[in-house]
This record gives sequence, structure tokens and C-alpha cells, in this order.
Amino acid sequence: MSRRGTLLFAAMCVIWGVPYLMIRVAVRELAPVTLVCLRTAIAALILLPVAAARGELRPLARRWAAVVVFSAIEIGVPWLLLARAETKLTSSLTGLLVAAVPLVGAVVTAATGARERHGARRWLGLVVGLAGVAALVGLDLHGAAVVPLVELAVVAVGYAVGPIILARRLADAPPTGVVAASLTVAAIAYAPFAAFSLPPALPEASVVWSVFGLAVLCTAVAFLLFFALIAEVGPVRATVITYVNPAVAAVLGVSVLGESFTGGMAVGFVLVLAGSVLATAPSREAAGRSARGLPESA
Repeated sequence: MSRRGTLLFAAMCVIWGVPYLMIRVAVRELAPVTLVCLRTAIAALILLPVAAARGELRPLARRWAAVVVFSAIEIGVPWLLLARAETKLTSSLTGLLVAAVPLVGAVVTAATGARERHGARRWLGLVVGLAGVAALVGLDLHGAAVVPLVELAVVAVGYAVGPIILARRLADAPPTGVVAASLTVAAIAYAPFAAFSLPPALPEASVVWSVFGLAVLCTAVAFLLFFALIAEVGPVRATVITYVNPAVAAVLGVSVLGESFTGGMAVGFVLVLAGSVLATAPSREAAGRSARGLPESA
């Protein structure tokens, strides 16, 4: 992985490790549909002027169908189901289940005939990373309701398929325009439902700050960085960040919520990092293509 790819990877590991905590705080007083609407609307208001100034919205007129599909699969459906699930499941269990995204992505790309190779070392990295997440958050499904577990399964599939759609159907589209348009589509779609789910009073400050944090840092900024990461390392390797996200969530739990740091968490950190290194290491064939100046996933 290049230096730029490494920096983008590290940044996304941190930024998308934060939402689990923020979502859990926000859904205490906001309905999931309201949270998603506010998150997408605020982020869209930030990015739309930027995209318009750069002339990145007009080229999407002929790609509107792909934008709508991407918006639904990567944003609309997963974010709503994730917020709904976190009203009933712990953030640790949520992180564990969402960490299946890289495995789902690998299966999807293999099944659809993608040319991105999956050697033994990368598969080993995916398995080791998943084992690390299991040690980190603890595998505890006792008493868990079926519905939120199914919701998180759909989230994992959406997160895995979304980047693949982006890479195959919108790879040459202006990235800021794609982000802004997709967020706008989701915000408009959920606005009528959110209007009937507003809280009776102004939420606590922690809820308000969580909404703005999700919208600005974890959405507007994060998507721009994630698109750059996909372009640099490929869609499947980009989703490996979901292995490290639960580790960041655990650190926040210890430092912010006062949760205990267990031996399983310590082992999990080591396995997560080792799995990420293995899973993102380029194959010899990919390195050869890169040396010839060709994209690794071409």
C-alpha cells in the first residue's frame, strides 16, 4: 500500500470508529429516521455548494440512476437500519456484525467476476481480522432479538456492495458531486417521514453535538476521504477499515464511557492490526501491474 493509501486508511479507521458512539447517544432522543434525515441533510448542505462551484453536479445528469441506487444501498437503507439496530443492541455487538463487510465484499467481487485478486495472504488477513474483532468486542449473541440482527446483516451487505457500485458505475464521476447528490437524495427521501417523528422538545446538548459530528466529520469529510481511499487501494481493501473501527469504538468506550479494558480487547487490537496489514498487502501480480503504471484493480 502506498504512503497516501496508508494515511487515508488510518484516517478512515478513526473517523468511522466514532459513529457507533454518536449514533447510540443520538437515538436516545431521536427517532432513527429523524437522525438519518438530519445527518444527510446537514452534510448535503455542506457539500452541495462545493460541488456546484466545481461544476461537479451537471455531469451526473446522465448518471442519475446510478446515483440513486448508490444512495439507497450505501446510505439510505444501511444508515436507517444501523440506527434502528442500535436502539436494541450494544455498540460492541453492532461493531462485530458490521465488521463482516470485508468478507461480504470479497465474496461479492469473487462471485461477480471482479479482476481484483484474492490470494491466500489476503484471505488469511480477513479471517485474522474478524477473529480480532471477535476477541475485541466479545461474541455474545445471548438474548439478542432476531430483527436487529437481520437489520445489521443488511447493513453489512449494503456497505460491501456500495463501494463496488461506486467503483464500477461511478468511478469516473466527480467524487464531490456523487457525495453531495447521494446525500441529497437520501435527505429528500426521508424528510416526509422525519417531519412526523420530531422530538417534542429540543434534545440534550450531547444529542445535538452527536448529530452535527455525524453529519460534518463522519459524513461530509469521511465520504471524501473514503472515495479517495477506494481510488487508491480498491473497493475490497477499502472496506478492511471496518476491522479497526470497532477497536476505535472500544477506546472511546473506555475513555468516554468508563468501560473496562479486558484481556480480550488487548488481544483483539493485535489481531485486528495484523489482519488489516495482511489483507491490505498487495499481491505480486498487483504489484507488477502497479509497477507498469496500471491501476492495481484494473
